[in-house]
Amino acid sequence: MKNVFGFWRKKGNGSVSVSVPDSDNIPKHVAIIMDGNGRWARKLGLPRIVGHRNGMKAVKRATIAADELGISVLTLYAFSTENWKRPKDEVDFLMSLPQEFLALELEELIQKNVQVRMMGHTEELPEHTISAMEEAIERTKNNTGLILNFALNYGSHREITECVKELARDVKDGKIQPEEITQDMIGSGLLTGGLPDPDLLIRTGGELRLSNFMLWQTAYSELWFTDLYWPEFGREQLFAAVTEYQRRTRRYGGLS
Repeated sequence: MKNVFGFWRKKGNGSVSVSVPDSDNIPKHVAIIMDGNGRWARKLGLPRIVGHRNGMKAVKRATIAADELGISVLTLYAFSTENWKRPKDEVDFLMSLPQEFLALELEELIQKNVQVRMMGHTEELPEHTISAMEEAIERTKNNTGLILNFALNYGSHREITECVKELARDVKDGKIQPEEITQDMIGSGLLTGGLPDPDLLIRTGGELRLSNFMLWQTAYSELWFTDLYWPEFGREQLFAAVTEYQRRTRRYGGLS
């Protein structure tokens, strides 16, 4: 059903009938806010960490489907700068998931020509988390297929603030004048510098907000929300989101 904000929101158990999207109009960059692991587990009477572990399976399904569609970049919101507020045992478990996921899936990602990247603020991350990500990044750096970009300890407010600080330092040092600052300079100074802005943003779990995720980059992204929890997300749902994306006309403030 279509809600009052004009965004499409899928309801039900996720069993949707959808054809393969038009290969001539595939979004280059799809970003996903992976929400609802804990609520999925609670619905089944299971511990929250079971939801997070099953969320890893959804990451694999989404990655395979994105690769099948020919999407160039898939950015997954894995852990936000605000998620440190959660109980320590849950945070510790979440910090172990990159290591666990990559131990299981890295070889297949390499075979599928996937390039792993990470964006976020590494200062607070445990060494084992950083090491797992660095190994995956190093071993896939020459791959030329899908870019699988994990947003880990990422927050858009902090990202933009750090970018502004860097530009302020350049002005102070006389490298640029304030009037020379452009939108392109800001965009290239963000953690996504060098990547296209997301064409399509997906959020699972039924919430209708961006939660401090890529606020600059999603200014003109198409938004698609589903009530399904992230562990329930798979190929069918990604295809449905891309099919809906293809029905829309992107005008960027102009006329079609």
